[in-house]
Amino acid sequence: MAQRIDREVENPDRSMRVLITGGAGFVGAYLARGFREQIGAEVVAFDNLRRRGSELNLPPFRRSGIEFVHGDVRIASDLEDLPGEFDLLVDAAAEPSVSSGLSGSPRYVLETDLGGTLNSLEFARRRGSSFLLLSTSRVYSIPALKKIRLIETDTRYTIAEEQTVAGVGKLGITEEFPVDAPRSFYGAGKLASEMLVQEYTAANGLQSIINRCGVIAGPGQFGKSDQGVFTMWVLYHYFRTPLRYTGFGGQGKQVRDLLHPADLFALIQKQLAVISDHSGKVFNVGGGPAISTSLRELTELCRERLGVVPISSIPGTSWVDVPLYISDCARARSAFGWEPARSMSQIVADIIDWIRHNENALRELLFSTPGDE
Repeated sequence: MAQRIDREVENPDRSMRVLITGGAGFVGAYLARGFREQIGAEVVAFDNLRRRGSELNLPPFRRSGIEFVHGDVRIASDLEDLPGEFDLLVDAAAEPSVSSGLSGSPRYVLETDLGGTLNSLEFARRRGSSFLLLSTSRVYSIPALKKIRLIETDTRYTIAEEQTVAGVGKLGITEEFPVDAPRSFYGAGKLASEMLVQEYTAANGLQSIINRCGVIAGPGQFGKSDQGVFTMWVLYHYFRTPLRYTGFGGQGKQVRDLLHPADLFALIQKQLAVISDHSGKVFNVGGGPAISTSLRELTELCRERLGVVPISSIPGTSWVDVPLYISDCARARSAFGWEPARSMSQIVADIIDWIRHNENALRELLFSTPGDE
């Protein structure tokens, strides 16, 4: 890959330099290691370490030669204090929970997800960096997602052949799906961020890519019920901890497609090589139908490998929850010749292997009480 991302190399002896906001989070840390270890880039991981578990990525950063900077994307001066030029800024900073702001003020999620993107765009504009936004499938309107006609099987919901909502077909939801109705504070902040990226691209000649990511799951994710539930499902089976199916009758038939972070990084490499051809464009990024699962199906996969844990049911459904989301990634396949390579089974196997290598630290992190800290 070209060291200055589809631009003339001013100094071919200089390594590509990458800034990743949210760089100590699950996805940000994986990308940081990918850029450093696979490409040999100089990487700065910028993070406020607010999410528990992110601090565990700092020792591997030191071993890999990744520079860590403790800072907050909500504070413009924290970014502006970073020295030097960067070829690429990856905006992976987010408060990623769809329930953020539902029981109180949405200030933090909006200041982080939208305000943080604004500060990052200003940084990229001033430093001449290309820009990659990791957005979310949560930008799609919840009322429209709930209008998708579904067929209920023994283990999951599936998409019916005939639909009345635009942008949905047998392969899932396309980029044409409605975004014009409520979608959660998290989704609203990310949708507004996408618009800002496109405005900076048009007004300032910014080279940019916007990836609407579905569920990313894999080793290194400290999953919780409101974000990262599929990795949490594997963790709780490993540690023999009770679980519960929540919403839609408490049957565990909700479906999502999953993507391994290694497949996301493979796509990003392809995108950066031709970024000027696709600047400002939006791409759905996920595992698609072939790498999708319901919680009920994931339970069976975990039981085969890890044994049985008790699972209870809570039938009630939050207004932000949807029964099915599967990414139709035809646009990304056509533009970049990309296909995710890691199956559902491989994702689960990689998570289990990671847990085994970090069992004591994960047990303490997941199951300690506030009085133990």
